[in-house]
Amino acid sequence: MIEVRGLTKRYGDKTAVDDVTFTVSPGLVTGFLGPNGAGKSTTMRMIVGLDRPTAGTVTVNGAPYARHRSPLTEVGALLDAKAVHTGRSARNHLRAMAATHGIPRARVDEVVDMTGLASVARRRVGGFSLGMGQRLGIAAALLGDPRTLILDEPVNGLDPEGVLWVRGLVRELADGGRTVFLSSHLMSEMALTADHIVVIGRGRILADAPVSEIVGAASGTAVRVRSPGATQLIPLLEQEGATVTAAAPDLLTVTGVDSARVGELASREGVVLHELTPVSSTLEQAYMELTAGSVEYHSTARPDAGSPS
Repeated sequence: MIEVRGLTKRYGDKTAVDDVTFTVSPGLVTGFLGPNGAGKSTTMRMIVGLDRPTAGTVTVNGAPYARHRSPLTEVGALLDAKAVHTGRSARNHLRAMAATHGIPRARVDEVVDMTGLASVARRRVGGFSLGMGQRLGIAAALLGDPRTLILDEPVNGLDPEGVLWVRGLVRELADGGRTVFLSSHLMSEMALTADHIVVIGRGRILADAPVSEIVGAASGTAVRVRSPGATQLIPLLEQEGATVTAAAPDLLTVTGVDSARVGELASREGVVLHELTPVSSTLEQAYMELTAGSVEYHSTARPDAGSPS
């Protein structure tokens, strides 16, 4: 279990993490989301003792990380896959880590096989691709068979097979009663993987709830309507209090009324419908709504975008 209480981190005049409190419970996959610069990495670094809090406390499995006598068997962390000795082979990197905790070499061989690195285990890490480096980082996190796993962007650079493998791995670990805390910018992946979500923006917690609850609190269900008589439907729907957006001459997105009511109005007016589909909110939509006022870096379209050069 990870317990964060009133955690604050300031760098001079800048507050990177501001009075953050949350709990990561065993038996669940807890996702950690937030825009760039929101405080995710700083929070994760404070959990494993790499940054000292300005205020507040954080414990892992009942104690601060630095007080664990055998940290690799308590907490496995992937925070920076590039933080390795590039001149060592993957196997030797893991053996060096194992030696610090008296972990047998047989366990090194296990995690090498588990992470799909057997064929490259004797190669120098400096020649690894991004995906291979991620697998090595995950192998290092698993080395001590820890009760708690902290993974920052674990699927970064992985191919589809690797992404599926990580998804199954974290699910298996959580189902076995372990604590799993991971961050990702891939909303679709987080929606498939996480049970619980913590959202941070500008250093403060914006949401801390099960995925279903966060998605359910978003703007709600829309209805996609496709019809050759779409223009006839617009005033009828607006009279019902609906908000209607025309994505194309024959395609409407309707909010404020349900699909049954749209169908009744179309039937009453003799309007043919080619499609009538409820579209539920997604985790991505919920996330964008939650963080709308907390995005520090905004992208804009180039003025000449789309024009020939």
